[in-house]
Amino acid sequence: MKITVENKKGLEKNIKVLVDKETIASKLDLKYAEIKKDVVLKGFRPGKVPKEILQRQFGKAVYGEVIDQILKDITTKALTDNKIKPAGQPKIDLKTFGEGKDLEYTIKVTELPKIDLKFFKNIEFDEYTVKIDPKETEKRIDQIAKTQNNFKDAEKGYNAKNGDLIIFDYTATVDNKEFEGNSGKNTQIVLGKDLFIKGFDEQLVKSKIEDLIKVKVKLPENFNNKDLINKEAVFECKIINVKKPEKVDINDDFAKNLGAKDLQNLKELISKQINDEFKNSLNLISKNKILEQIEKYKIDQLPENLIEEEIKILSQGMSEEDAKKNKPSLKSEAEKRIKTGLFLSAFGDEKKIQVNDQEINNELRKQMGMMPGQEKIIQEYYQKNPAALNSLRGSIYEEKIIDEIKKECKSNKKEITKEQAEKILKEENEKNLKKQAQYSKINQKPKDNLNDNKEALDSKKEKTTKSKDKKVSSNKSKTPTKKKKSTKKVSKK
Repeated sequence: MKITVENKKGLEKNIKVLVDKETIASKLDLKYAEIKKDVVLKGFRPGKVPKEILQRQFGKAVYGEVIDQILKDITTKALTDNKIKPAGQPKIDLKTFGEGKDLEYTIKVTELPKIDLKFFKNIEFDEYTVKIDPKETEKRIDQIAKTQNNFKDAEKGYNAKNGDLIIFDYTATVDNKEFEGNSGKNTQIVLGKDLFIKGFDEQLVKSKIEDLIKVKVKLPENFNNKDLINKEAVFECKIINVKKPEKVDINDDFAKNLGAKDLQNLKELISKQINDEFKNSLNLISKNKILEQIEKYKIDQLPENLIEEEIKILSQGMSEEDAKKNKPSLKSEAEKRIKTGLFLSAFGDEKKIQVNDQEINNELRKQMGMMPGQEKIIQEYYQKNPAALNSLRGSIYEEKIIDEIKKECKSNKKEITKEQAEKILKEENEKNLKKQAQYSKINQKPKDNLNDNKEALDSKKEKTTKSKDKKVSSNKSKTPTKKKKSTKKVSKK
């Protein structure tokens, strides 16, 4: 066997391979000896069929199978021994072959460019920690306290107002006729919430204990009796009790009801919770800064086959005319994504980063926790979609690579206020909206991976935690960290 590597232009290489006929003959003998055990032919005992008979019966098929295996094994060996990492599938060009002949062929391959991983040491990124003002924590606790239902009986003769709790019995009719489910006992509503039937609450304002009040409302679109939808119903309500909201005392007992040890512990938990609401989005900004610097690194030559493949992905959904018109923009974006993918893949290989089953299961549990009640659907989705599971593995792999890169980069640690964090996120959001607008001009579909997950980030200014019936300790970050699709995936280990 003889293997010769010829360097062509740039990343293109031809590997000439010669496998002598003697080597092929020996592999054919082994194959015939293997199939001889299982072949049953009339006139011969099992395992005793002569080789010549087997050749006449199965010669072409056996030769084809042996040659296929030789091509596979030797091609892999040729690439491995010469430390050639192909960019895409190598092409095989057969020169001579056939029984009793040498096998000569050429492997035409585009090699991946060499990556200088020392470049990572020149990368800088900002690592943020949000300092939460104690006043902000107290404000959040006050908001939580306001959501807690705590009412006391109003004095007799008191006129109910918005915010009060009304307890009443009722019977209802439509056109003076009763209907199924037309009555209720000890029904409770908080006036002003408008959660019963639209327009119902306002007719009970100023009501008193023992009042008899007729309430006229249109039955809603989602009413269980379709024949009565949008018809006017008359509710005869007897007010049983009126309760006024009572301010909740923020103390250790209040904190314990929310799952904390005491009030001080609650403040610590809330402070951490507010910080965590910004953490994912700020980390995403740091990641994007790293990726942007990788994009700027110069590589003399990128594999043309990968660029063309990436352009096809980027132009999906475009007309042929639009794809041609926007070819320069698409090519530029394709080169950025390929470059980023090559860097991250090379780094992952260098550090021997892998993703195990436990990490995948942890991510699945995380997704299930974010969508309560949908656990079975999520599980079945990934079981039935291997591509989705591979994509999940790839995302985890990416994050592990980025985390490892951060260890080798220069980190500029910054402690910022909540207001400063909101400003940073707002600016990032505006920047990415501009980028999205540019993409929309060329009718680009969103992609999923490394280099284009610069998604709009919500400032979270008004997103307070509504922990009405939940323990504080179970609350999760509410700041969205959406990802757009990108293209060139690094190797999924």
